[in-house]
Amino acid sequence: MSDQDLVVETVRDILSAHEPFVLTPERCWDEGLWADLAAAGLTGVGLPEECGGSGGELADAVAVVRTLAAGSGAVPAAEHLLVAGPALVEASLDLPPVEEPISAALTGEVTAKASDEGRDRFVLTGTVTDVAWTGVARHLAVLAAPPAGLDGALLALVDASALEASRVVNLAGEPRGSLVLDGVKATGAVLSPAQADRMRARYALARSVQLSAALEQVLAWTVQYAGERQQFGRPLAKFQAIQMELAEMAGEVTAAGALTDAAVQALGLGEDYAHDVVLAAAAAKVRAGAAVEVVARRAHQVHGAIGFTQEHRLHHLTRRLWAWRDEAGSELSWSLELGANLAAAGTGELWSRLTRVV
Repeated sequence: MSDQDLVVETVRDILSAHEPFVLTPERCWDEGLWADLAAAGLTGVGLPEECGGSGGELADAVAVVRTLAAGSGAVPAAEHLLVAGPALVEASLDLPPVEEPISAALTGEVTAKASDEGRDRFVLTGTVTDVAWTGVARHLAVLAAPPAGLDGALLALVDASALEASRVVNLAGEPRGSLVLDGVKATGAVLSPAQADRMRARYALARSVQLSAALEQVLAWTVQYAGERQQFGRPLAKFQAIQMELAEMAGEVTAAGALTDAAVQALGLGEDYAHDVVLAAAAAKVRAGAAVEVVARRAHQVHGAIGFTQEHRLHHLTRRLWAWRDEAGSELSWSLELGANLAAAGTGELWSRLTRVV
């Protein structure tokens, strides 16, 4: 058994003790699941040991996020392990204790000015929007406009525990709010434009990883149900119409998974391939988002009325699919990003760049 297989098995064992539940304002995340993951060292996977993490490779962190997404785990693992944590490490900022959830704030209008408390100290003013796990995350990695005279963006680490967040949730019930930063003190580091783009691409890729895993699980459940459910004396899977729907779902899941895996591989190549990471993440997010429409609809059609009930497991993933599809940039926004970047290469390099990315 490989180290990655061991990670997946450990996450599954922990998930087995935490059944998915409908999120409510009173219970907006699975605190017990997060505590068990932290106790097993899984909230530091993929983050360097010298920075306070558990070590391991990017693929290990991706495996944790994929397994939790497929199991409807209501915890901020994707933001923590694939976006905020790595960005702080790459910017040489101190990583908070990995037992404390970290999220990322990449949209909104926030400006920064230098503080007289030190070279890496700043004061932030403005509002961050569409922040995942507001009210849950103890820390935020915020992208802000840098002080006057500096190019790029400022990555700032903010203590979010004392900030009041708006009470907004996505379709799955996961907190997605806004935070007002009114003279908030933070440590920070200036990123180049390429580094800031890479962080945004990481967020899109994190959602793509979650989407791909959830799509795969929905397909598996649907195939199982079609094989077990009897209609007119034979399993649903024996009907040609159902077989065609399952085949269409499988094609979408395979395409989304292939592009997501390619983007993860590009990210693992390092900063020298930062531009490829943005394009690969864009392609993955577009393809995974497009797959949601087909897979979720077909899954509910095959399951029939039972799939729409609160008691059935299907909605725990399909509601997340519909929500995650619109987060970290829509298909339209990433399609425009992908098209503009490929077109900028010129006709002479279009094909080579396109095949290198996807």
